Amino acid sequence: MDIKKSLNTKQYDSYVKKKMPKSNMLKECIFAFISGGLICMVGQFVSDMGALFFDLNADELSAFTVIIMILIGGILTGFGVYDVIGKHAGAGSIVPITGFANSIVSPAMEFKREGYIMGIGAKLFSIAGAVLVYGITSAVIASIIYYFIG
Repeated sequence: MDIKKSLNTKQYDSYVKKKMPKSNMLKECIFAFISGGLICMVGQFVSDMGALFFDLNADELSAFTVIIMILIGGILTGFGVYDVIGKHAGAGSIVPITGFANSIVSPAMEFKREGYIMGIGAKLFSIAGAVLVYGITSAVIASIIYYFIG
């Protein structure tokens, strides 16, 4: 018998509160801040190395850094390392660009057994696709408004 059906709402809420794991908000915020900062430090290192070795201008350097950070996030996700980082880092691992790479690669890895087209191809942008669609659409709308206003 389902426990939710056998209890009334107050009893069920009490049951859920007892079973729900306790969280330490301060500790989780500190871990998120530190891990997000460390990821950003890696990004700054990549940027500095790009400037040092490839003599890139500011626009090229920004693109280079984003590409390398997405590559790092994708590779770490593919090897299962990013999930371990995310487990301990919490929100600090999903905010930077590496979190975006993780959100793209994870569904593709999960459905790779269904083939290249229906598995990886179809699921590659399942989570990040909405972000891309709304981001690109809002950028186009803002550009059109800016064009007509001035």
